[in-house]
Amino acid sequence: MLSVERNINKRKKVLRTTKVLKEFYRPDLLEKEYAILSHCWGVEKEGEQEVLFEDMNRLLIVSDEEREEIRRRTGYKKIIDTCCIDKKSSSELSEAINSMYKWYADAALCYAYLHDTVWDSWVDRSESMTIPKWFSRGWTLQELIAPKTVHFFDQKWKWIGGKPGLAWILSKFTGIPDTVLRKGLKQVLSNVNDYAPPSVARTFSWAARRKTTREEDRAYSLLGLLQCYLRI
Repeated sequence: MLSVERNINKRKKVLRTTKVLKEFYRPDLLEKEYAILSHCWGVEKEGEQEVLFEDMNRLLIVSDEEREEIRRRTGYKKIIDTCCIDKKSSSELSEAINSMYKWYADAALCYAYLHDTVWDSWVDRSESMTIPKWFSRGWTLQELIAPKTVHFFDQKWKWIGGKPGLAWILSKFTGIPDTVLRKGLKQVLSNVNDYAPPSVARTFSWAARRKTTREEDRAYSLLGLLQCYLRI
């Protein structure tokens, strides 16, 4: 994808048969380190437009005008799940929903993009109006807990800080114990003699104030945290 984008920017010819997206299966991912992105989906009525799987698949075969329209969208500069999951395939969608937690947990790094934040304006405050939208969304709960390493960036991709260093304020915002944020849920669950593993009710409490666009996503976004599998 990045090589395609570089060639388009340099006005070099790109073969229409070039693959923009490449498919990886979990065994492939376990053999190499990868980074993953966490973000909030754009709200169309607020002028934000995401790029979908079908948009990326036809990026090189549409007209120049259509390609530029896709590239101008606010979601284009993010390599994200909106364009990496074929939602027309029920089996692929089911696999993605059930695997999402593992994808984040297995990532070497997670970059959390806070699109409505200017640097660390929220770090030394507790008023709800200053808390980034990212902390109120359902899917980002597991994206905060699952990865070993999370780095937060503001709307201009300026680094704010990492999860361990910000654990105290993250705990204040989310209600998640800083032990879980610093050590990770996997380590907490595997060291029951050292840490008290969170109950199901406690996990539900972390998600209580979070919102999702679709009602069913409130349940789907908790599957990994509860170590459940759901056939969809």
